[in-house]
Amino acid sequence: MIADPRTSVAFSGHRTYCGDAADALHRTVGELYVRGFRTFLSGMAVGFDLAAAEAVLELRERMPDVRLIAAVPFQGQEARFSQSDRERFSRVLSAADVVEVLSPVYHRGCYAVRNDFLVDHARVLVAWYDGSPGGTHYTVRRAMRRGLEILDLHPAASALPAFAPTLFG
Repeated sequence: MIADPRTSVAFSGHRTYCGDAADALHRTVGELYVRGFRTFLSGMAVGFDLAAAEAVLELRERMPDVRLIAAVPFQGQEARFSQSDRERFSRVLSAADVVEVLSPVYHRGCYAVRNDFLVDHARVLVAWYDGSPGGTHYTVRRAMRRGLEILDLHPAASALPAFAPTLFG
């Protein structure tokens, strides 16, 4: 069961994330808990997504009312990961309160479906976004269009660009 989006947080970030903002990530998750957020959604990708999920699980050790939802874009996503990342994925997945597998197989667009799911079920997006194109860019833009609060932990992200609607949204 997906929780109330009004008390939910989603994460989106680059796969190149290597723990650069670990302190800020843990602090942000704790601050969001204090603000009343209890459900956290991870897209389960290598990099920022898994790091964020692990930060949520650490918070849950102290605050048992915290819930982690693993939004897996397709069954077998982890087969494309390195061995160490497959092990991290497995640990996080087994500790998640809810696992939502959004497609039984990979298909073109399955990551966008996952990103839409994250944004559509949250009020806040915590990002590791450097402005480059890709899935995180897509997710941040969608979150902006939907009026989510966006907390970007990337040091190069001094300010998110203002949303300017285009013909395609």
